[in-house]
Amino acid sequence: MLLDQNVVRLIKTAKGQLDGILKMIEENRDCLDISTQIMASQSILKRANIGMLRNYLSESVEETFAAENKFSKQKKLDEIAEILDRVLK
Repeated sequence: MLLDQNVVRLIKTAKGQLDGILKMIEENRDCLDISTQIMASQSILKRANIGMLRNYLSESVEETFAAENKFSKQKKLDEIAEILDRVLK
């Protein structure tokens, strides 16, 4: 799978934020400030996940649907439905 550099950047940003959150906790900073940073990290990770899923869909799904195998297509649709179910929870 070709790795999207935007996804890499987002993951690195989230890592930096998590390091910052740990430091805030160690410094006994305000809980609301820490919570705000946690939510920001979650948002970045969600964007990274969407980017990864977009890459997956454009590569893997395109290959599967280019094939004539109906079983493979149904299996791929089931896999996508399962991923969406997990993402939307």
